[in-house]
Amino acid sequence: MTIEITPALHRQLAVDLFNHTWELMEKENRTPDEADEMIHAAHASRYHWGVVGDALNRQRGEWQVSRVYALEKHPEACLYHAKRCLEITLDADISDFDRAFAFEAMARAYSLMAVDSEVAHYRTLALEAAEMIQDADDRQYFLGEVNSLPVNT
Repeated sequence: MTIEITPALHRQLAVDLFNHTWELMEKENRTPDEADEMIHAAHASRYHWGVVGDALNRQRGEWQVSRVYALEKHPEACLYHAKRCLEITLDADISDFDRAFAFEAMARAYSLMAVDSEVAHYRTLALEAAEMIQDADDRQYFLGEVNSLPVNT
């Protein structure tokens, strides 16, 4: 039996899985099963965005996958998806909030790997990009996130 997944269904699944992943990301004391669910949901959302989304959807999906790996302390996977996020960002010339978060993802991944020079480099790029965030609330939220990075340099 073949199930047809329409573009509308791909989009709905992408959104619902992204939101579900976010709920799990915010949950304190995730169980191992919930951690697995969070990782799989983030990948599934990114898959569906890859079918029907634009560059911004794919970029945000890669950021989310990178962040779930950061939360679960999987540095190699975190860095892989942070790099994909940044590649999409630069290739599509994505700016504002999302550009800043692409640099933040790189800094966060390198912080897991304890590569302080790269953390400092990408943190600086993230802070420079933050100056271009148009919405003051978005900028404040972003600065809270980037300032949560460990600073060992």
